[in-house]
Amino acid sequence: MEEPRVIENNKEEVPFRHYCELFRDLDPQEAAARCAVPFENGEFRVRLLDTEYLIAWPEFAIRTESGKGLALSKLPFQTFLMRWLLESKAAQPAEPSLTFREMPWGEVYIGPFTGRCLTRAAFTFGTRLGSFKKGAEALGGAKRSHGDASYYFELIGGYGMELIVWEGDEEFPPSSQILYTASFAEGFSAEDRVVAGDILITAVKACM
Repeated sequence: MEEPRVIENNKEEVPFRHYCELFRDLDPQEAAARCAVPFENGEFRVRLLDTEYLIAWPEFAIRTESGKGLALSKLPFQTFLMRWLLESKAAQPAEPSLTFREMPWGEVYIGPFTGRCLTRAAFTFGTRLGSFKKGAEALGGAKRSHGDASYYFELIGGYGMELIVWEGDEEFPPSSQILYTASFAEGFSAEDRVVAGDILITAVKACM
């Protein structure tokens, strides 16, 4: 059964409804080919991190075969998936190498990104490094060697991210960094790259 959507603030509903309207006019076969995802029986199959979502077209609806999945109850995540099908494309997997600031419009959006992603990740994971490692591995993250702990994840369609955490101590607060594969620079807007970081942090936290 589909979980009820949770509206966390009044800014979520308007963009969600806007993209639902655009989604109705989508050419599903073109989107399936561009994003390299199946479209069968009126539904796209899209994998976001460790969960495969079935997204109905033309009237947007989202479900999973298990009935579980973070995106089922979060409008910003559903909007992200619609924008992926509307605007993005599949990419070749690669190792993450770019910071948010190094990509187009990174300087403009660095404030929201820092608050929603880097500061949140630092104080969510940097004070509980053992729990972070367990959560990252439960989500399917591949261990990397940066920081005090770091893991690689494929977010969606070949786009990869590395979440890096440094543990705090008596002298320094915890800190974090997120690296993106170069394909993010063209495949996603700066705003969607912020949402991608939010999705990844939320998913790891849910597995802790």
